[in-house]
Amino acid sequence: MSTIQVTDISGLRGRVSLPGDKSISHRAVMISSIAEGKSSVSNLLDGLDCRATIDAFSNMGIVITQGSDKAYTIEGKGLRGLTEPRSDLYLGNSGTTMRLLLGMLAGSGFRAVLCGDDSLSKRPMKRVTSPLRLMGAKIEGGDDGNLAPLIINPGRLGPIEYDSPVASAQVKSAILLAGLYADGTTKVTEPYRSRDHTERMLRLFGADVTQERLSASVRGLDDSNLTSQRIVVPGDISSAAFFITLGIMADDSEIILTSCGINPTRTGILTVVERMGADVELTNQNNGFEPYADIVIKSSSLKATKVTEDEVPLLIDEIPLIALLGTAAEGTTVIEGCGELRVKETDRVNSIVTNLKAMGADIESEGDSIIIKGPCRLKGASAESFGDHRTAMMMVIAGSVAEGTTTVNDTECIATSFPDFMDTLRCLIP
Repeated sequence: MSTIQVTDISGLRGRVSLPGDKSISHRAVMISSIAEGKSSVSNLLDGLDCRATIDAFSNMGIVITQGSDKAYTIEGKGLRGLTEPRSDLYLGNSGTTMRLLLGMLAGSGFRAVLCGDDSLSKRPMKRVTSPLRLMGAKIEGGDDGNLAPLIINPGRLGPIEYDSPVASAQVKSAILLAGLYADGTTKVTEPYRSRDHTERMLRLFGADVTQERLSASVRGLDDSNLTSQRIVVPGDISSAAFFITLGIMADDSEIILTSCGINPTRTGILTVVERMGADVELTNQNNGFEPYADIVIKSSSLKATKVTEDEVPLLIDEIPLIALLGTAAEGTTVIEGCGELRVKETDRVNSIVTNLKAMGADIESEGDSIIIKGPCRLKGASAESFGDHRTAMMMVIAGSVAEGTTTVNDTECIATSFPDFMDTLRCLIP
């Protein structure tokens, strides 16, 4: 078990080149694989989760070649070009891979078994398998299709109009990807807006996708195919959020994050920190199929805020950091509607409250809400990652602005999404 020790740091300066966006990287590999021809994907995230996606499609007959500087060539075989995997598709800890693959393989015409590590095997999949079964998918698994391993058998899909009980880009994406194999138009409506990376990328590759308020629709492709593309994956704003938080909380600091994705369905973290009074500026903005910009962050004094349930899908991965920022803010910060965090790699509500309380924070959870009273001076402590990459990195940042030394235990999980996290942090320290 690896550990990381950090102490209070200040005077941070530098430019940070971020790893490729994890959500976009997954989708780039998946959709390139079912497009016709060779796609080029640059700045694809080289983390364990995305490696699980690459390995899965390699197992289904797709040739994926890594070149220099995180650039990949993916030789797509068209909508029905995937072949039955040679072995079970082991997806490690990647919930995104499992849920999106369930949709993509539901209409593939062959048998596949999807499995993962102990953590992934406990995560709820019925939110995906239930609507897919409504489309005609034949999926078996533990607890009536809720728990991996999951077996997908050949089935003929039909379109549906589905009102999702949760705002989840993974659920929405699984249904839309299955909709490519259905004869007609498949529509998903959510209670709140979630990430739209799948819709954007499907449209880029030539799919007939429409979006209207809280709904997204896709028309089945029949005998036509998606067309290969050249993609540059922008920097991951969920990875950027750790350094946004650090730049705000560390004394006498100014950090520039380059070419970071600013998709409007992902920038909830920017909205919240600006509302708290943070000095954050976007420069060099560029609009492509996924917009990006440089983000300049300076040390700031903060005031408390309230994050409402409808905002949570736009910053679901950044909630631990908002809780950390709340410890430095004047007043009571409330984060509502955090129930989805309880079914991540770990119960993140528990990991946030447990770790920050050990550092002296005045923080509690009430149902699906987190309440933080600030400001308070955090003190170094021993922290647990609970096997969760975002918890581990959040506690490294907390330790970097706390008094004394903080030890974060079980940090191998950081490689899931940000293998160079510590090297990036060290480059900013004077």
